[in-house]
Amino acid sequence: MTGPYSTEINRREMLRRCTAGFGTLGLAGMLGREQARAFTVPGPHFAPKAKRVIFLFMNGGPSHVDTFDPKPALKEYENKQPTGKIYKNPNSSGFMPSPFEFKRHGQSGVEVSESLPYISQVIDECCVIRSMYTDVPNHEPALLQMHTGNVQPIRPSIGSWLQYGLGSLNDNLPGYVVLRPTNKIVVGPALWSNSFLPAQHQATSVITADMKVDKLVANVRNTSLTHREQRQQLNLLNRLNQLHLAKRNNDLELNAQIKAMETAYRMQFEAM
Repeated sequence: MTGPYSTEINRREMLRRCTAGFGTLGLAGMLGREQARAFTVPGPHFAPKAKRVIFLFMNGGPSHVDTFDPKPALKEYENKQPTGKIYKNPNSSGFMPSPFEFKRHGQSGVEVSESLPYISQVIDECCVIRSMYTDVPNHEPALLQMHTGNVQPIRPSIGSWLQYGLGSLNDNLPGYVVLRPTNKIVVGPALWSNSFLPAQHQATSVITADMKVDKLVANVRNTSLTHREQRQQLNLLNRLNQLHLAKRNNDLELNAQIKAMETAYRMQFEAM
């Protein structure tokens, strides 16, 4: 659509604006819930199919130029250093072309590396984005920009925004879970932080080095108390915490801890 006040927008600008708009997504969700209390509004034209989001981020994974993003010009500049204002590392070996061949696959004709023979068979079901980039070449700020939209650790993560805006369908499980293979993660908790959002939108982080349930979530089962005894214990703790909370002007962090204890109890009850 064009007009005297319209501006052209490319895919990169669209993605940038969409990423910056997760806060608006949360606001729209809250406003929608407030409106629903006042009157009934028509539902969407089509029922949404997605009920959950699984975001796989592989730090140190295969390069884009070895998988979905062919750069044939790299052969021409092999071992040469970048010129102009591009970041340079004097100790670098220069540009490196991919050792893999690329071929077009599917009806879409997307070029895929020979290193991904099975994914290439279902490439028509994938959305390959080649226009995204970060503002800095260093890993740490680039990771922050990828997960929060900002190179500094002051913004909520994408998962926190989604939970804030869309909520959770299961009261017995955390709405935002981060699975990580080790305790040593580049940047660390800032990648899944709630930042200035309410504390209950902080991710529940689970280390997956040992896939046994008792190892994944410590103390998921209480072996020393019965269900009734544990419920009585939690009720007492809740009363004490509520008294503590009343003296601290409804402290959001403390309130989140109270809710976390209830969620942990429900998780234990489901596991019994």
